[in-house]
Amino acid sequence: MAADWSWARRVWEKWAGKHVGPFGMPVKAALLLNYDPTAPSRLLPVIAEQEGTQLNAVDMQPFLDFVKRDNLQMEFFSVGPNQYLVTSIHEHWFCARCVNTTKPGGEGVIVMQIGAYLLVSMYEGSLGSASQAMVATDQFAWHFNRRTH
Repeated sequence: MAADWSWARRVWEKWAGKHVGPFGMPVKAALLLNYDPTAPSRLLPVIAEQEGTQLNAVDMQPFLDFVKRDNLQMEFFSVGPNQYLVTSIHEHWFCARCVNTTKPGGEGVIVMQIGAYLLVSMYEGSLGSASQAMVATDQFAWHFNRRTH
């Protein structure tokens, strides 16, 4: 587990520096959450890494409960102050749009399960921004999986 965490941290640091930020980056904020539904949750901190946001474990617990319930199309979920509705579901990831945003172009989130982690990538904008955020999110998964598979 320590080797996996060390690798995840290195990949995170390289990826976040290139892809996460408020201006000109495809992802405005991101979280790497420890998520292994088969393991005892009390052994690891909820938030492994975060960039562009200041959330804590209490903020993220309702989101993790939402993911565990696996009722993605029937419920809203929250990440911080934003409430989201799932718009697209795939094998290891899903997309959602913010329903209470004040941003004119809107906001969205991409959630991808990568090993024992959930990567939560938040972006501002619509289709073009979502595509760029998806490419960035997929790049993290590709780099992470190079070592673990």
